Amino acid sequence: MRIFVTGASGFVGGAATSALGLSGHVVRAMSRAPKSDPGIAARGATPVRCDLETVTTEQIGDAEAVIHCAAFVEQWGPRDAWQRFNVDGTARMLAAARQAGVKRFIHIGTEAALFHGQHLRGVDETYPLAPNSPYPYSATKAQAEKLVRDANAPGFETIVLRPRFIWGPGDTTLLPVIETMAREGKFAWINNGAAQTSTTHIANLVHAIELALTKGRPGEAYFILDDGVRTMREMISGMAASRGITLPDKSIPGWVADAVGATCETLWSVLPLSGAPPLTRFSAMIMSRDAVLKDDKARAEMGYRPVISVEDGMRAL
Repeated sequence: MRIFVTGASGFVGGAATSALGLSGHVVRAMSRAPKSDPGIAARGATPVRCDLETVTTEQIGDAEAVIHCAAFVEQWGPRDAWQRFNVDGTARMLAAARQAGVKRFIHIGTEAALFHGQHLRGVDETYPLAPNSPYPYSATKAQAEKLVRDANAPGFETIVLRPRFIWGPGDTTLLPVIETMAREGKFAWINNGAAQTSTTHIANLVHAIELALTKGRPGEAYFILDDGVRTMREMISGMAASRGITLPDKSIPGWVADAVGATCETLWSVLPLSGAPPLTRFSAMIMSRDAVLKDDKARAEMGYRPVISVEDGMRAL
């Protein structure tokens, strides 16, 4: 199959690009700058110079499927960044893909699109999105998912995959942050890391992406998860141990973390402070709320089953 990938320089998009090429697909990938070209080419794809704000039908070319992994995932940034990339960028990708004659559009969503500050316990895909969430990432990912699902039409099928806590080899987000915080003595648990969480190993997500090329009901969303539920402490400690890091026992209550995150954001918004705040409201929330999800729908309708267990994934790290 001819496939166009966005976000191929990132964790998910990069892993998907490599796997699709190895499976015999012809892959072209969005490349925002020349420095991204070698990495994309090394994954077996042809780089195409464009970005979410400028992509055209001609750049998508004769692709039969689009895998849209790119998003603004930072905890802090310009006020309009989440809107520009997550919402407007997705809308532009949808329009260009439809005009290019793409048959299936696979969007990498997130359980964060459901969060407005609450716990998620035993949640399936019927749980409502949170397009008005106080967290910009959550709100804009919810809005983007709605755009994708609403765009579904005969001849232009759309499908959303929702992983939670993506981890595994090649992680460019969570593990490097943990490593840096631990090295600088800034790491602390929230509620002793007791929050319960579903997780998604990168190999399991890539497997689901490959299934979604031909399986799953158009216009639907699917949670893609590892087997079982674990605590934040269990997962993060295991990941840190793979780098030889023993994390401290230091912990703060969730309500304190929420207050500190809000205070930091206020200070960084009104004062000329450089860099990102040490804690944001979203970080405090996502580390202290349960997120226990159900993937029965993906198993029943896509034939999804995890290809690697959490235990084997940890050993491999």
